[in-house]
Amino acid sequence: MQMGLKDQFDKVVDKTKETLDNVKDAVSEGSHRGAAKAEQTKRDVEGDQMSVPEKAGSMLNQAKNTAQAKLDETKQDIRKNT
Repeated sequence: MQMGLKDQFDKVVDKTKETLDNVKDAVSEGSHRGAAKAEQTKRDVEGDQMSVPEKAGSMLNQAKNTAQAKLDETKQDIRKNT
């Protein structure tokens, strides 16, 4: 009987950890998507006032943040499907 309670407790702990990990990844994903959008907006607003290296750096930052957001989304999908 004791093992049954431990198994139930372990399931609750695992589910709680999974939920916390999903929340953390969702917040991180949102933050990265916001940063990527901010880089795009920065280029839209400043346009020709930005030098080529500034535009390139902004584009790289946008790509990096988009990739990080996708990674966070993928981690959530993997957890959901396992």
